[in-house]
Amino acid sequence: MGKIEAEFRNKRTQAGKSARQCIGRCLDRGAGAVFSKFSAAAVRAILMMFMVATPSIMLSEGTADSAQIVVLLALFAAALTFVEYASTYPGLVEFRDAPPFNRVRFLSLFITLFLLSLIVRGTESHSTFTLFVQAIGLVVGQAMDFPYSPVRLLILSIAAEDGGERLELIRATAGMSYLISLLTLGIFVILTRAYVWPRRTEAFNVWVNLPTFDPTAGGDVVTRLERDARVNVILGFLLPFLIPLVASQAAQVFAPIALASPLTLVWIITLWAFLPASLFMRGIAMGRIAGMIQEKRRQHRVSGDAPLQFV
Repeated sequence: MGKIEAEFRNKRTQAGKSARQCIGRCLDRGAGAVFSKFSAAAVRAILMMFMVATPSIMLSEGTADSAQIVVLLALFAAALTFVEYASTYPGLVEFRDAPPFNRVRFLSLFITLFLLSLIVRGTESHSTFTLFVQAIGLVVGQAMDFPYSPVRLLILSIAAEDGGERLELIRATAGMSYLISLLTLGIFVILTRAYVWPRRTEAFNVWVNLPTFDPTAGGDVVTRLERDARVNVILGFLLPFLIPLVASQAAQVFAPIALASPLTLVWIITLWAFLPASLFMRGIAMGRIAGMIQEKRRQHRVSGDAPLQFV
């Protein structure tokens, strides 16, 4: 009996140690996951802050007030990014847990700001790299500057009375930014097909990745997603033509700022090319999500399982 009790006590002690070790490992994994999440959010926030400040860093023009405004905007963008990616619940950023959607958009915006700042900087400080980027921008801008093109409309809207170097500068920046937006769309389409985005083997959280879309608002989800996808594609096609019209009207009120500030010129032309590409990407993404839901429904009908639930 004594031996039996001793063996029972040893097993109970070992079981207690195993349970404590399991709890400790789980806590370690939980702490590691939280640290990894916060560190990733901090890295994204720093990159966002650096991207917003890039044109101001590269361009020497500007006053102390404009520098303070840029710093405030960079800090605000960093704080918003950190809060979005560090929190569990969604906010405003779409496709937060569905890479590479936001990564492609960030790289596209950063490359556009960097190259356009180089082109504008080349008008003051000449170097081999700035001259090379300027030459590429001029070639692309001249190729895209044909009648009724978005580049021609932008040039006529914000540089109708300018000529010489100013006109060539706007043509080069417009051509470069529009080329980057087209390349961004092509790369995004290739990545979505290469990686079968969104992945069929993983659950797609509609609430987290589409926080502004309510799947229970009424009507069929697939129909609403396809409708929103078409609306985004149409807006992405029309915006390159509509933004120059708005810019031409705004230039009548803010002419000294819009035409004389290189920093403002860089941001206007960057957003002119980036916003339509972003809407195109959103339309393509929502169309693929609608196709994924249709495929899941077909699989559930064939297998006879319960109706598809959104998470």
